[in-house]
Amino acid sequence: MSDQQTVLVVLIILAAFFAGLKASRLTARRGRNWRGRTEPVRMGAPRSDRDVPDAAEQLRTVMAATFRRQRLMSTDEARVFKAAEAVVQRLDLKWRVMAQVSLGEVLSSSNPAAYAAINSKRVDILLISGSGHPVAAVEYQGSGHYLGTAAARDAVKKEALRRAGVAWIEVTPDHDIAEHLAREFMRVSAAKPLDVAA
Repeated sequence: MSDQQTVLVVLIILAAFFAGLKASRLTARRGRNWRGRTEPVRMGAPRSDRDVPDAAEQLRTVMAATFRRQRLMSTDEARVFKAAEAVVQRLDLKWRVMAQVSLGEVLSSSNPAAYAAINSKRVDILLISGSGHPVAAVEYQGSGHYLGTAAARDAVKKEALRRAGVAWIEVTPDHDIAEHLAREFMRVSAAKPLDVAA
């Protein structure tokens, strides 16, 4: 191979590399947030706190960034959350109602791959006992529930929770929310051991 041919091959490889890099950046520019909504992704941002070597560097990164508040729940999720709080109080259950809880915080597994599959997934609402144990997850299934991979993600969450002994309750727009939650909460409280039901 002549020097010109070698240079040409190297240039073609470099051009292909940079074209692929640009394409992957354009593809990554639009990502999905934890609610499944599409939102812009800032280029150059670390993917996790493990990508930033230490707390001082993390602080520098945060100080150079812009943040803004965003809603924790959609309007429909907030309506279900308020209804769940009211039903827990009305039924005099000793539970607490939590919003947008990461499954990695309330479930564990000795299988690293299984834990990784649920670690970053969240449930809309989690009911916990007075001792802090998860009792039931409540998921609002709005009109977008069957779009994309939402149903598959819910299947993963539901099975992990089932295996851990945590009830799964779905709420749809067709339900009378308060009555549906009251029936489900009574069913769950009757089935749970005393240390978890209290």
